[in-house]
Amino acid sequence: MEEDRLVFWGTGDAMGVPRVYCECGVCEEARTTGVNRRLRSLVAVEQGDRRFLIDCGPDWRMQMEARGIRTVDTILVTHAHFDHIGGLPEWADQCRWTGERGVLYAPQEVLEAIGERYPWLNRNLELRPVEPGLVLGGWKIFGWRVNHGQNGYSYAYRFEKENFVWVYCPDSIGLSDEEVRPMRQADLLVLGTSFVQEDAKYSTRSVYDMREAAELIAAVGPARTLYTHMSHDVDLNRLPELPGNVSAARTGTFVKLKR
Repeated sequence: MEEDRLVFWGTGDAMGVPRVYCECGVCEEARTTGVNRRLRSLVAVEQGDRRFLIDCGPDWRMQMEARGIRTVDTILVTHAHFDHIGGLPEWADQCRWTGERGVLYAPQEVLEAIGERYPWLNRNLELRPVEPGLVLGGWKIFGWRVNHGQNGYSYAYRFEKENFVWVYCPDSIGLSDEEVRPMRQADLLVLGTSFVQEDAKYSTRSVYDMREAAELIAAVGPARTLYTHMSHDVDLNRLPELPGNVSAARTGTFVKLKR
């Protein structure tokens, strides 16, 4: 049996890197050697040539083309912000022309928001709620609401299979004890960290920075953590010292989902 693995197709924040208007060092590097070039955050859970995706942002088509993948049939969505659902019309178009009806999973309130944004999707996609529980690829999946700061809320997901547990939480900040509890005892935590240190007024913010993330990691204690959802503030060539077993994901980073 082939091993499950998590593959990062994109690790950028809502605007991606480079920002079209920006000539900072990170954006200029992203335009040239490209270490910091980041499409919007998206991951694939793969087992051989089978996969399901988590989120479907506006870079979905380029991410599919980069891997030579022509179709996908299952996507799990964290929340209804454009950087996480902007590719859904293109996915629906793929399903239309291939005759393969896709299945879109999300919490019921997220499905309702998606339906308001794109009311025609159900012609080619089946929209299914994750509640009360979901199994994909043998993974038992539990989703819960997390604080997304000024941007409202998102959902995080906990995945369990055999003796391995991992959590995906790309958009959150200032989580309560109750919101943190499902993250505990994880073998892997994937956490959104838009900045190394974000100095904007806290009430205007929406995602952890790396300084705050280190505090969360210390409290939660995952065996390994990977950062994603990074803005042009994050230079992968000059990262600050990170806690042990913590690293920043890059496009193409993959992790075997087993101990």
